[in-house]
Amino acid sequence: MEKPYACVFCSKAFSRQQILNKHLLTHTKENRYACDICRKTFSLQQNLKRHLRKHSKEKPYTCDICNKPFSYLSDFERHIRTHKKAKPYTCDICNKPFSYPSDLERHIRTHTKEKPYACDICSEAFSQQGGLKAHLLKHTKEKPHVCDVCRKAFSLKSTLKRHLQIHMEEKPYACDICSKTFYQQQHLKRHLLSHTKEKPYACDICNKAYSQTQHLKRHLQMHRKEKSYACNICSRAFSEKKTLKNHLQTHTKEKPYMCNICSKTFSWQQNLEVHLRTHTKEKPFACEICSKSFSQKQVLLVHLRTHTKEKPYACDVCGKAFSLKSTLLRHLGIHMEEKPYTCDICSKAFSLQELLKRHLLVHTKEKTFVCNVCNKPFPWKSHLKKHLLTHMKEKPQVFVVC
Repeated sequence: MEKPYACVFCSKAFSRQQILNKHLLTHTKENRYACDICRKTFSLQQNLKRHLRKHSKEKPYTCDICNKPFSYLSDFERHIRTHKKAKPYTCDICNKPFSYPSDLERHIRTHTKEKPYACDICSEAFSQQGGLKAHLLKHTKEKPHVCDVCRKAFSLKSTLKRHLQIHMEEKPYACDICSKTFYQQQHLKRHLLSHTKEKPYACDICNKAYSQTQHLKRHLQMHRKEKSYACNICSRAFSEKKTLKNHLQTHTKEKPYMCNICSKTFSWQQNLEVHLRTHTKEKPFACEICSKSFSQKQVLLVHLRTHTKEKPYACDVCGKAFSLKSTLLRHLGIHMEEKPYTCDICSKAFSLQELLKRHLLVHTKEKTFVCNVCNKPFPWKSHLKKHLLTHMKEKPQVFVVC
């Protein structure tokens, strides 16, 4: 179909002038139609009408095959195709078929690497509008999705769905190979990779492949050495702004987050959230391979390496690889006789700058590693790791701080 009407802002083309006119309102940000219930505004009247169904719970579209009702025509049409199994839209690059043109458009961006949706606050760009919407919640701190069982709130609906599984004993998704069952279909899909040995996620820099996206993300951090956010008090540098923000609280000693059960206070909200699990006994992070669950995500990530045998930290001198960065740093000392890094206070020399930084904490008395359970601070990760064993009766190798 010919599309002679093009948008002057984003070059998107349309078959009719009136459709282009409606599209232009998404750029001008003109919102003339307001919801009387929640005051949310819309640029088009039909969008307001669609929105009102969220409040009225009206579902005028019903599937003739399974009688499932829908609020919106687009959702209804999408559902109908699950019965017909029709996939008329094919990718010209890899020939993968899709049921809807919108799905094909999103897929094509995995080839072009196009990210047309940018955050107005921090300029981070996304390939999908849903990704941008989810990202914006980080800035607004909005958590509109609440668990009906324990009242815990979440930014994303998908996160709430995952959380609800901890309240349910049913595991409806079973592996055809080993009969292991899972709460979620995506967990089953990831588990199947342990049988197929497939590694679909490859690093663009060194081509190393991984079976899970989280493993690739951790690996990519090894390539990104830039630390552009520096502390104006102690000059310590960080790769992420939020890490610097957390670090600054070690100087201010401010503890604005209080446990409503035992009144213990914490510098960071995430420490409070982890602490609350000592009261609720919640362990929301489950291993998809052996079903062992953990109260902290980083402990799960370290545990996963016992299954994957992944050793992402490699020695540049001899090539020996390690599963933990701290183990690699200790190993590097055996290669270096020279000690070029000297302490300005006591003149003690070190082979690695990282070891000098650790040593300086002896003089500064800075204790940046805080126990999530009792809030006791420590100057070094190794001390914190040993301390954690006094709270937990798990095997020592599991409780590694990464």
